[in-house]
This record gives sequence, structure tokens and C-alpha cells, in this order.
Amino acid sequence: MADQSPVFNIQRVYLKEASLEQPNSPAILLEKDQPSVEISLGVNVDTIGEGAYEVSITATVTSKIKDRTVFLCECREAGIFEIRNVPQEQMGPILGIACPQVVYPYLRGNVADVIQRAGFPPVHLVEINFQSMYEQQQKAQQAQAQSAGAGNGGGEPQPPVTTQ
Repeated sequence: MADQSPVFNIQRVYLKEASLEQPNSPAILLEKDQPSVEISLGVNVDTIGEGAYEVSITATVTSKIKDRTVFLCECREAGIFEIRNVPQEQMGPILGIACPQVVYPYLRGNVADVIQRAGFPPVHLVEINFQSMYEQQQKAQQAQAQSAGAGNGGGEPQPPVTTQ
């Protein structure tokens, strides 16, 4: 009989995508006004094989002076996770909390590095409480399902998405 012990393995964490644009350079670099910085995050889960999942987090950092963009940085960090023999009710928290907690520190470092290499002070993404984010998303989904009069549609658990 095959071993039915739960399995959670990190196969790989990698920078999937990175881009930085400075559409108004060099003129905007001479501006004296302080730029504003806006950060948005998104989490995505894809099943890539039997018991294999890719969990990715995308960070978009936009810096502007008035209505002109100083820079736009987008980085997507991903991890491949092997998850087997785990009860279905635990898959949502694993994919929506545990996996993003593994990937996020790499994303934070890569965002700061890309921005700094472009000649700007690094932008350090704040720590994220993925458990709280996941729980908020679950409550929002339950409220939406109740207001629509629908039950649980089944399928893969969807991880949280947030904008700061």
C-alpha cells in the first residue's frame, strides 16, 4: 500500500517576470517634488500537474509626480509546490497562506533590487499577513455567495488578492 502521509515540498521559487519603465525620463528625474508611491499585490494559483501547484504573487509599484509617472515596476515571483495527501478543506489555507508566505520574501527583495538598480531608492514592500488576507477573502466570498443565493461552487480554492 502506498504511503498516504501528507506531503508539502517546495520544488522551486523563481522570478517569473520583472519589468521597469521610466516613460518620462530623463526630464522627470530633475523634478524637485516628492513622488508618490502606489503598490498593488495579486496572488494567483495554478494547478500544473497532479499534486503540483504554481503560486505566484505580482507586485506593481507605481511612482508618480503629480500625474506623470516616474517609474512603473512590476515583478512576479512564483513557487512550485508539491502538495499531496492533504484533506481538501486544508488546501485553501495551504495555497492561500502557507505558499504565499514562502514566495513573498523573495518578491520583496527582487522589487527593491530592480528599483534600486534603476537608480531610485529601493521600495520595501510591507510585511503581509496572508492569514488575515485569506480570512477576509473567505468572508467576502461567503457574503457574495449568500447574497447571490448560491452555495459553494466547488473547484480550486482561490487565494487572496489585495491592493494597498
